[in-house]
Amino acid sequence: MGSDKQPVGLLDNLNMETVRTIFTHTYPYPHEHSRHAVIAVFIGCLFFISSDNMHTLIQKLDSNIKWWSMYIAWILVAALYHLPSFQSMGVDLRMNLSLFLTIYVSSILFLLVFHIIFIGLWYIGLVARVAGRRPAILTILQNCAVISVACCVFYSHCGNRAIMREKTFERRYSGWFTLWNKEERNSWLAKFVRMNQFKDQVCSSWFAPVGSASDYPFLSKWVIYGELTCSGGSCAESPAEISPIYSLWATFIGLYIANYVVERSTGWALTHPVSQKEFEKFKKKQMKPDFLDMVPWYSGTSADLFKTVFDLLVSVTVFVGRFDMRMMQAAMSRVEDGAKQEDLLYDQFSEDDELWFDFMADTGDGGNSSYSVARLLAQPSVRIRSNDSLITLPRANLLLIGGDLAYPNPSTFTYERRLFRPFEYALQPPVWYKEEHIAVNKPELPCGVSALKQYDGPQCFLIPGNHDWFDGLQTFMRYICHKSWLGGWFMPQKKSYFALQLPKGWWVFGLDLALHCDIDVYQFKFFSELIKEKVGDYDSVIIMTHEPNWLLDWYWNDVTGKNISHLIRDHLRGRCKLRMAGDLHHYMRHSYVPSEKPVYVQHLLVNGCGGAFLHPTHVFSGFNSLDGVSYESKASYPSFEDSSRIALGNILKFRKKNWQFDFIGGIIYFILAFSMFPQLICILSRGFLSSSYCYHICALKSVSKEESNNRHSHVSAHLSAALILMVLLELGIETCIRHKLLATSGYHTLYEWYRSVESEHFPDPTGLRARIEQWTFGLYPACIKYLMSAFDIPEVMAVSRSNICKNGMDSLSRGGAAIYYASVFLYFWVFSTPIVSLVFGSYLYVCINWLHIHFDEAFSSLRIANYKSFTRFHINPKGDLEVFTVAVDKVPKEWKLDPSWEGESKLPQNLSHRRKFPSKWRSASSQQDPLNTVRLVDQFVIEKTVKPEFSPVNGSVTH
Repeated sequence: MGSDKQPVGLLDNLNMETVRTIFTHTYPYPHEHSRHAVIAVFIGCLFFISSDNMHTLIQKLDSNIKWWSMYIAWILVAALYHLPSFQSMGVDLRMNLSLFLTIYVSSILFLLVFHIIFIGLWYIGLVARVAGRRPAILTILQNCAVISVACCVFYSHCGNRAIMREKTFERRYSGWFTLWNKEERNSWLAKFVRMNQFKDQVCSSWFAPVGSASDYPFLSKWVIYGELTCSGGSCAESPAEISPIYSLWATFIGLYIANYVVERSTGWALTHPVSQKEFEKFKKKQMKPDFLDMVPWYSGTSADLFKTVFDLLVSVTVFVGRFDMRMMQAAMSRVEDGAKQEDLLYDQFSEDDELWFDFMADTGDGGNSSYSVARLLAQPSVRIRSNDSLITLPRANLLLIGGDLAYPNPSTFTYERRLFRPFEYALQPPVWYKEEHIAVNKPELPCGVSALKQYDGPQCFLIPGNHDWFDGLQTFMRYICHKSWLGGWFMPQKKSYFALQLPKGWWVFGLDLALHCDIDVYQFKFFSELIKEKVGDYDSVIIMTHEPNWLLDWYWNDVTGKNISHLIRDHLRGRCKLRMAGDLHHYMRHSYVPSEKPVYVQHLLVNGCGGAFLHPTHVFSGFNSLDGVSYESKASYPSFEDSSRIALGNILKFRKKNWQFDFIGGIIYFILAFSMFPQLICILSRGFLSSSYCYHICALKSVSKEESNNRHSHVSAHLSAALILMVLLELGIETCIRHKLLATSGYHTLYEWYRSVESEHFPDPTGLRARIEQWTFGLYPACIKYLMSAFDIPEVMAVSRSNICKNGMDSLSRGGAAIYYASVFLYFWVFSTPIVSLVFGSYLYVCINWLHIHFDEAFSSLRIANYKSFTRFHINPKGDLEVFTVAVDKVPKEWKLDPSWEGESKLPQNLSHRRKFPSKWRSASSQQDPLNTVRLVDQFVIEKTVKPEFSPVNGSVTH
């Protein structure tokens, strides 16, 4: 069976005239807008306002990132609206920009007046005291921006029409649902076409003007009026309809004021507190460790780095050679006999049958890396797979830290947040211990422990590094020598250097090198007398310093640490079995090559992987001798190959890791090209390069060819890049001027255009604007005028440039010249930042991999938190020293509360080292937890010196 009804085709369903209206604006305005872009902005604003996730994200972002994004958006929009390609596509942003800036300024001024009045009412007591908290300026600016964007979005789609209609309720609303007519129900495309008509009906019905000003006599002189657009015939005289834009703006401002008043005056939150149970539950869900990121060494906006430079200059000029805290410590010692000084010599471990102790250095940088190492140190035992066997290393009774406890400088903030916080999370201090407590008479033993030898918990001894000396050792003395706990590690130490007598004839000398890279005479006196009176002829000594002068002296072709060398050669005379140090943030071990020459030190060990950024190993691969004795590399972490590969990140990741370096890099480039701007302006306006300028560039290139020094080449590369960027920027401005896109009508082009169309689309029959201008003494239009000029940076550059070319540089006043250079800098800085990062990163890569120089600069830029390790020692019952270096290749970035730690009983009388699960946080991913990824990177044994059957002649030992 058939049907007489003909099938309806797609073309029959579509009204082609309606299709065409989708791509053209239906309202008689002289501007066309990209509605897709406006919709995207509108949706983004809604998401920004309503989403708590976005709010949380903004709070986590560095404030510099937010300002950087706003700055980029500003200069990008200011440049794009001049381009002819956008205008040819029917996109003219002038109306939206001018309207946005006008509403933005008006909103800010209105809200500022409101807040001043509100604070005045609060001050005289007419507002509740709950309202005492002042609003943040950034919050006001953000709300004004959102209100302005909303008004611009509405104007883009609905205009400023005052529509006069006489329709019944049914007729007015019946058209909204024609999308669902039976004839069109089967065609989704037809429904899409009808959306344009639906939008028109929404604008004319839902967002129609609130009414005529005649309905509100009080407001008739205080409103902006809409354009008169009659539908379906001629209109009567102008009904003075209130502008829908004005209505929308007033609604938003009213909502803001109402919300602010209610929130500040009623104290609703105080009368509806959250229960303690709910708060604790919420707190546990939200709890995460408040770790700090790795120090941004190339940040141009970090106050810590400027303070570090200042402290370093003061330390070098004031303390070095003039005042030394080590001299003060020696003067304050109570006993003159160095061998008996209880403040410096500790023998609580000397009678043990065996001893486990750890060594780490250079902690206190990123929280993730420092905590990863501290978590491993705190565990009752660490299980490591070595080849086919499983090794269990119990927790050490002693922790030795080799300096550089906090970066970038020693301060209360860095010590508490970068050093103490990770260790306290790993192993908590006693519950009765107070952070503000100052230890006057150390050691302050726990209750029930009468002597240091009776304490069975882990202990910690530390030496300062060069970063700890930046303030003259003040912070180190306050937090190490006058506090008793580093987390759950007990600190009996009183001075910055010490001697530890260990079991089986082993000793540890902790030396303080200060900023001299050597010990002072008072340390030398103490240790030399200790060796003479206490250290046996067949004892073994471990020298712990911060700097590995054997590597650094070879690298810099220098000789440092003469007092240390004298102590080792002429006093220890072969009894130094191991020298260990940090400062270099990697692991390397060199062992002596047996020969007939006397060996003063058998093994040289560097392990600075305690938490700071990674250092390369491949630049030190050539080290092979010390004091005439040959050494060979036995282990390195990371390997030489991995180290060289990691250096490639300077080209690929320098800007990503050091985006704050842009602040300095852009300024440096602008300074390099600053003097060439006036000369280049007129050169480019004439369309050719003068011979003098060409000679200057050729001379620059010849300098880079003739100079063999890589530093000169580096500077030449930056200077060439800066000049090329300057030429390109000036060529772009000149092109826009010649095509009449810039410099057409003076500095205030955007403002003058807006005033020409303002009266047409925003009628003001009552003279409101004139009255406001009179009441504000001209401030009202002046603010908008100069804000639009400040926004339109390309126009300022082009007009100033044209004036300079016509009348010379002297024609500009100092203020005009400053404005010109500032406008040029705003764009030149953005263009130069990626180039300066690329050139600088490439330079660092070439230096570190080809020339093996700038190892510190090249790897501090990468801020690598991975490749962390520490070394665990074991003096076994036989007296041999077993050495295990364990490492974690990848450090977790996300942590969560360890349920095992939370569920374990925590009695006040039990110290944290007795717990089975001592650490508070575990990795969010069990596969990345340091306990599961730790591995062994080096293992060796240092045998105890065996006493011969017959004593050697004159007490000397032959090696």
